[in-house]
Amino acid sequence: MKIVYRANDIIEAHIVAGMLRAHGVEPHVGGHYLQGAVGDLAMDGFANVMVDEDDFDAASRIVREYDDAADEGLLA
Repeated sequence: MKIVYRANDIIEAHIVAGMLRAHGVEPHVGGHYLQGAVGDLAMDGFANVMVDEDDFDAASRIVREYDDAADEGLLA
């Protein structure tokens, strides 16, 4: 598996994972157990969305569209 998205938190990771699932890509969200250690870790960057290598290119395009929409303020 390859990391396709490094989320700010576990909630965002699940939002991105749901978006990937809606496009036919099966993701895995990692970092659930690290959330309990937030006091010891940086506040963000511990939640990752991963996909199989075969799905990486398609997932990257979907994530790029998500990031572009967020940058343009289309996500609220």
